Amino acid sequence: MSSNASQIRAGIRSYILENLLFTSNGAELADDASLLDRGIVDSTGVLEIVLYLEEHFAIKVKDSDMLPENFDSVDNMVRFVERTRAAQ
Repeated sequence: MSSNASQIRAGIRSYILENLLFTSNGAELADDASLLDRGIVDSTGVLEIVLYLEEHFAIKVKDSDMLPENFDSVDNMVRFVERTRAAQ
């Protein structure tokens, strides 16, 4: 994993832990865990995550990108941010 991916992962994990799970315990969140299936996020939570990703990683999330496979887990979000940055 590149250091860039590690930084993206750390930022996303930190945001979710602090703002959606209200904890600093990293063990509460597996990188491949489905945020939707675990009830961690709903449609409003996904919008909050999108705003965070846009602001923190300087990307633009298009309406066509608003798919569960892009935002359902930390792993998926890291890949999405990397793809989006590469395409800009």
